[in-house]
Amino acid sequence: MNANNWTLVTEFIILGFPNVREVELLFFFLFLLMYMLMLVENIIIILVIQLDYRLQTPMYFFIGNLSSLDIAFTTVTVPKMLANIATDNRTISIPSCFTQLYIFYFLGSSECFLLASMAYDRYLAICNPLQYTTLMNKRTCVLLAFCSWFGGFLAPVLPTTFLFQLPFCRSNVINHFFCDAPPILKLSCKDIFVAEVINFIVGSVVLLSSFSFTIVTYIFIINTILHIPSAEGQKKAFSTCGMHLTIVFIFFGTTIFMYIRTKTIHAFNFNKIVSVFYSVVTPVLNPIIYSLRNNDIKEAMLNMLFYRKGSMFRW
Repeated sequence: MNANNWTLVTEFIILGFPNVREVELLFFFLFLLMYMLMLVENIIIILVIQLDYRLQTPMYFFIGNLSSLDIAFTTVTVPKMLANIATDNRTISIPSCFTQLYIFYFLGSSECFLLASMAYDRYLAICNPLQYTTLMNKRTCVLLAFCSWFGGFLAPVLPTTFLFQLPFCRSNVINHFFCDAPPILKLSCKDIFVAEVINFIVGSVVLLSSFSFTIVTYIFIINTILHIPSAEGQKKAFSTCGMHLTIVFIFFGTTIFMYIRTKTIHAFNFNKIVSVFYSVVTPVLNPIIYSLRNNDIKEAMLNMLFYRKGSMFRW
């Protein structure tokens, strides 16, 4: 397209899940239910961890951080999508769109690093229990959490900067339910090769490094579990690790599929379905897998619900 004939886009339209109104309303209530469930689950987890002093341990410190991340991660996209369906107004300004994209990538990258930190914490607890309290002290916990959040904050700087500099003139319709890089790149008038390469490199570094570290860590954990003499202890440990790895594979598998590729794939309807898993489904499952199946958390919740003298809560 000749640059002189460009009509530059000033706002985007987020297409969402276009269908007949009845189907859209079904999507609305489904996503609203999942969002409310995610909020309730994670807020309960955060409150219980803060109120029960027995849960002031590294594992629950990281779980509290994960719950905070999940609340923010889902809130960046789902409320806007629900408002679009409810009002049937799907427009979003370009600055707002890129702000949503940056925050979404920031929180997603932070979750990758935090899952790796949580795996390292479990590795020390299971494979090196005698030195665990020394190695995983409060300073180390805070440092790992800070690095996860700060590393996630820095990760999208370069990709978002390159993306924001592109002119958009072909269309203003984003075939997604939030502002994401692949469908936005499709709308650019200029060559997007550099932007795609930058996205690929940063995505590869963030996702593959944290995923590889997490998997290798769990391999050591499983190897240690195999040497547990009690069959019941092995079964319990494998059950917990199996559920944790399920979440790891769902989150990393879907994000790796979406973002580690050098060319933008145009099957955006399928991409939207994949995106639902890591942006909505995983934050709903995380509290169930990491916390609500945990006996300490369940006991603390019961103490909070049926408060009586002698409970462990700090009121």
